[in-house]
Amino acid sequence: MPQIHEKIHELTVGQLAARSGAAVSALHFYESKGLITSRRTAGNQRRYTRDTLRRVAFVRAAQRVGIPLATIREALAELPEERTPTKEDWARLSEAWRSELDERIRLNRLRDHLTDCIGCGCLSLNTCVLSNPDDIFGDRLTGSRLMVERRNTKHE
Repeated sequence: MPQIHEKIHELTVGQLAARSGAAVSALHFYESKGLITSRRTAGNQRRYTRDTLRRVAFVRAAQRVGIPLATIREALAELPEERTPTKEDWARLSEAWRSELDERIRLNRLRDHLTDCIGCGCLSLNTCVLSNPDDIFGDRLTGSRLMVERRNTKHE
């Protein structure tokens, strides 16, 4: 990884890309979405402050866990004077995102079991992870009779 002298306070887009691991095109995209900012030189070249490295790391970490860019942008906009996120900011924001991620994990589990469900055709509800999680009806009934019994109990 290329080292940047500590006296250098601004980075070119190439230096930022090399240090952050993000492609130049990704950095341009992040900037177009308001996730990072740059100033332009007299020659119209982008220059990023060193703390942009942390912002890029923050964005990429949030993306890796599935947070949409719009949500990341909103979170960064809440920081005073568009400062760089701190460890405490990450802890607070990640806690706020936890329920959304938990829901996605639940949906992923359902998706993963969908093939089992389609394969069974609801003929063996004693093993169905969607209609009968943890085989809660296993000691009682199986098959289509269970569906009729469940419909009747909902109306009572």
